[in-house]
Amino acid sequence: MKEIDLVLVEDDPMVMAVNEEFVTRVGGFKIVGRARSGQEAVEVLKFLRPRLAVLDIYLPDLDGLHVLKSIRQDGLPTDVIMLTAAHDVGTIQEFRRLGVMDYIIKPFKFQRIAHALSGYREYTEKMSSRSALDQGDLDRLWYRNNVDELGWQEEGILPKGLRNITLRQILDFLAEGKKELSAEEVAEGIGLARVTARRYLEYLEKDGKVRMETRYGTVGRPLNKYRLTSSFR
Repeated sequence: MKEIDLVLVEDDPMVMAVNEEFVTRVGGFKIVGRARSGQEAVEVLKFLRPRLAVLDIYLPDLDGLHVLKSIRQDGLPTDVIMLTAAHDVGTIQEFRRLGVMDYIIKPFKFQRIAHALSGYREYTEKMSSRSALDQGDLDRLWYRNNVDELGWQEEGILPKGLRNITLRQILDFLAEGKKELSAEEVAEGIGLARVTARRYLEYLEKDGKVRMETRYGTVGRPLNKYRLTSSFR
């Protein structure tokens, strides 16, 4: 799948640079534009019409709420992920009602934005490859963030004993490393028992998100290495 066009809206140059670095590390996205004020954001988004905007609320002129309302009023084909220091309930509810894909509170870690972007990439891949979705597909896409953050497990989505929040931690860890890792390395990086990490990795392999390759050394037993499949990176 081709890279997803993305516009970054952030007035702080240092935060903008961090956002650019994180987006590049996740992969699968092309930064086609940047805006450092609300009015500039409105103009850039109207001109470029990107698939995704990563938007701050606190901007020097128009705030992020006005920018998002402009996107909706103009009917732009642009989804929005909020990345902002605003964390009061009223603000979050208002942006949720306007249909943002995710809401990330500053300061944030790479794993959190990787989670949001990889989730959005999965969403676009599903939407572009199907003419219709079944209920299982919709549940995985629609409740993705709620599932991961609340630890909720819908019967039939994961095997008994596996939790979505741990599954997402492993996927984000593999995405961050961008290399083949053994079950032992994943276990150490996430803080799991080796047998637990192996069980999750085996499930992800069956689900098509991870590929396993066996490496043979000069001595000792063969070692299984895991990496994200190309369609999920």
